[in-house]
Amino acid sequence: MSIKCLIISNYASTPHNVRPEAEMVIGLKRRGLDIEVMTPAACEYAGRMAAAGIPIHDHLPRRKLSLASIRRIRAVLRSGRHQVLYLFNNPAIANGLQAARGLPVKIVTYRGQTGNIHRYDPFAYLTHLHPRVDRIVCVANAVRDDLRRVLWRPEKAVTIYKGHDIRWYAGVAAVDRNRLGVPPGHCLVVCVANNRPRKGVPVLLDAVERLPAGLPLRLLLIGGGMDSAAMRARIAGRPLEKRVGLLGHRDDVLGIVAAADIAVLPSLRREGLPKTVIEAMALGVPPIVTRSGGSAELVDEGRSGLVVPPGDAPALATAIERLAREPEARRQMGAAARDKLIRNFNIEDSIERHLALFRELAQPG
Repeated sequence: MSIKCLIISNYASTPHNVRPEAEMVIGLKRRGLDIEVMTPAACEYAGRMAAAGIPIHDHLPRRKLSLASIRRIRAVLRSGRHQVLYLFNNPAIANGLQAARGLPVKIVTYRGQTGNIHRYDPFAYLTHLHPRVDRIVCVANAVRDDLRRVLWRPEKAVTIYKGHDIRWYAGVAAVDRNRLGVPPGHCLVVCVANNRPRKGVPVLLDAVERLPAGLPLRLLLIGGGMDSAAMRARIAGRPLEKRVGLLGHRDDVLGIVAAADIAVLPSLRREGLPKTVIEAMALGVPPIVTRSGGSAELVDEGRSGLVVPPGDAPALATAIERLAREPEARRQMGAAARDKLIRNFNIEDSIERHLALFRELAQPG
């Protein structure tokens, strides 16, 4: 049975950031799904999709409700007679739901993090709580379970992990640690995240302050806001200053992670299935994560990494010190993390599960 699907998402970010989702879309086309995509036509992945035979509608909804976007989406749906409409972000969801009014199309939305949806919030009924939504694809079980607590029909929320392909990382070369200011013989710990309060970076700094002074260790903080004036003031004049490097935004993030011994994500709340942890796993770097959102689903505690409670600086310090002192444990956990990614978080599974979902929704009746 041929299934026609319109996908609305933003693929105008850097190809590295949108690759798991975009490659899944291309994979669905190769598996026989009749796919069209609405996204900016000038972006790199739109070109790749078009080359794969996927028609591109050059538009991106940017506001939660836009009459121009609603009209544009509705015209595409009416002329294309799509069976499934898959909406990936809030502007796409809100405008797509309005555009589909009265049309016989099944609507699927995507949810990538926990929290921030409430039954008492009227705006939630413009997106995931709208009665026209047939299924909500959640990026992790934690996201699914969190959402089911507020849905009037909990069975709408289903988990499909965002898959990766280990071959994407085959050509990543580790950055020279000397260039990163890492002294010989030191354990290199990296944290890759945009510095938002929910990412828990102050907890990580507290944990590093608790480590024994003689432990040879260097922490690098990578991502937007990691090199801000507030962060520099936080470590200035303290022992932390000699242990912590504030790199901020970098274009060579994967190369830095490949050079690391440990990857840490100290999130406090509202985590989904963090790509930075997945990338560390793909590169064979053992992760330390918290029980926030889907992070703990990525890690088999004690086998492919370590899991600590969110906000617990002493527990995080203990985990970092353990791996810093045990290079063989790091090697084994890094290898196990890579194997788990291949087994449980691969893109072929993501494609198959989406196909099964669309076939279920496209059944008559």
